[in-house]
Amino acid sequence: MNVPAPTIMVQGTASSAGKSLLVTALCRFFRREGLRVAPFKSQNMALNSAVTADGLEIGRAQAVQAEASGILSCVNMNPILLKPESDRRSQVVVLGKLIGSMTATEYHEYKPRLMTVIEGSLTRLRTDYDLVVIEGAGSPAEINLKSRDIVNMHVAKLADAPVLLVGDIDRGGVFASFVGTMELLDPDERARVAAFVVNKFRGDIALLRPGLSFLTERTGKPVLGVLPYLHGLMLDAEDAIATENHAKTNTHLKAVAIAYPRCSNHNDLDPLRLHPEVDFTWLAPGQALPPCDLLILPGSKAVQADLAWLREHGHDVAITRHLRYGGKLIGLCGGFQILGRMLHDPQGLEGTPGSQPGLGVLDCETTLEVEKQLRNVTGCLVLPGAPRFTGYEIHMGVTTTVTPSPALTHPAVRFDDGREDGIISADNQIFTTYCHGVFDQPEALTALLAWAGMKNAVVVDLSARREADIDRLADTVEAALHWEKLG
Repeated sequence: MNVPAPTIMVQGTASSAGKSLLVTALCRFFRREGLRVAPFKSQNMALNSAVTADGLEIGRAQAVQAEASGILSCVNMNPILLKPESDRRSQVVVLGKLIGSMTATEYHEYKPRLMTVIEGSLTRLRTDYDLVVIEGAGSPAEINLKSRDIVNMHVAKLADAPVLLVGDIDRGGVFASFVGTMELLDPDERARVAAFVVNKFRGDIALLRPGLSFLTERTGKPVLGVLPYLHGLMLDAEDAIATENHAKTNTHLKAVAIAYPRCSNHNDLDPLRLHPEVDFTWLAPGQALPPCDLLILPGSKAVQADLAWLREHGHDVAITRHLRYGGKLIGLCGGFQILGRMLHDPQGLEGTPGSQPGLGVLDCETTLEVEKQLRNVTGCLVLPGAPRFTGYEIHMGVTTTVTPSPALTHPAVRFDDGREDGIISADNQIFTTYCHGVFDQPEALTALLAWAGMKNAVVVDLSARREADIDRLADTVEAALHWEKLG
């Protein structure tokens, strides 16, 4: 008989408590133990996504967790992905394909229809692997959502998974968060919680022990371990923009990226943020664009809304001024679309059907289409040395040149399948592409920095850095967790 693989689940007292990091660490730890392990998150809400080997879309965090497990990512690892378009509406991606856009109320009513999708994906993983490490979302104590929960305790029961509850002590109030969460759970849910994990602790552990003892006495649950605050950890953010910068004493290029409200796949810019010779800054709302060598317009989940936001804050004028004074500009995906003459949305995919002018610095226009473009790509940048890269496309727009112009003869990328993508402007100031991940390979990153004006840049290998940080995270978790406390 085929017995489903065992499972373990990580839930949190709140969003950003450390669930994704702990799952990543556990995937690497159990892989080291010789198990075929896979991650699973039934529903993810994130603007950072990835394309699986078979051309389907999942949350970026699950792709990183698959890497930690030493396997290729697949859609069963994240069968439901929500991509916010506004405060009340999200794209709904099911089994890697967009099925439509829903308000929060519409999606809440729709969720029961997704139960069989979740169960099917989980069953397939439990059939194919030795262990499945499951991640929850937000908090299991969101009492207004519990009646139609499809990601926390419902999944724990479905998988018969013991639950590790993680809390972030760096934010403060971690003991109240643990106790309050337990109080709001039903008795059978409290019984399913096996232990607590304290995340991001700084200081003397001796000062923390009275609190840990109180927590166990109050709840009857052990504290499995205390994870230290890991400075400089470089793992792709699930959703929030990673803004931690390290002290840099010898920078040669100043780069600024604009963080508009629906900025997506912003992990594209981690190689710039982490490069020791690049002074990188995310421009926050309310800030004026400072003088810089390189300006980046990243991806966007709601291009027309973010374009309106740029104009509202005067960034359109600042972008024009940046180009007038000779600055370089990179537009990625939605940022590429913003730079053209027009944005057309004839079917109202991002709101009211219609068109609006773009910034007009490139002789092209974009039309939004229902069918989302999803593919992994390999090719060369059309820069000196033709540096190779691998990346992926996730976009709903199709961009074409308006009139015969020099832009037609200046693509930014040539794919191995013969297609061309993006534009390098005739004056060589603007580089655009639909490809995500163009900074990830050392050769391509060095070439783009040279194009932006920084010659002989230090070589930075993001993949090697990610692997090293996953190992560092797993080492830390292995040392901190005391499995014998689970009996």
